[in-house]
Amino acid sequence: MAIIRNPWTKILIAIIFEDGWVVGIKHANSLLTWGLTLLALGISFLLFMTASAQLPVGTVYAVFVGLGTGATVITGWLLFGDHLSWSEIFFLLVLLTGVIGLKFITEEQ
Repeated sequence: MAIIRNPWTKILIAIIFEDGWVVGIKHANSLLTWGLTLLALGISFLLFMTASAQLPVGTVYAVFVGLGTGATVITGWLLFGDHLSWSEIFFLLVLLTGVIGLKFITEEQ
């Protein structure tokens, strides 16, 4: 993905696709939706791998999984009516704080 040069941009786009394939696994019910789910999975991991070449893999993975988890929880709540308690919101904010902290202290190689 040479078009996207900034590794953090790659991670943010990868998270969008991660949210798509995670939701797709639960809701895919046709050949088309399964195909889109697999496409999202491939794009997500391709962007993750190319960003890992420029940043420490531990930080990239933590940001990818942490923000991906938050995105998936919020998507479930907004689009599918999943329950979201105040304690879940609190811990998502704690997770987000940690991920943002990692981003700010990590330098590109």
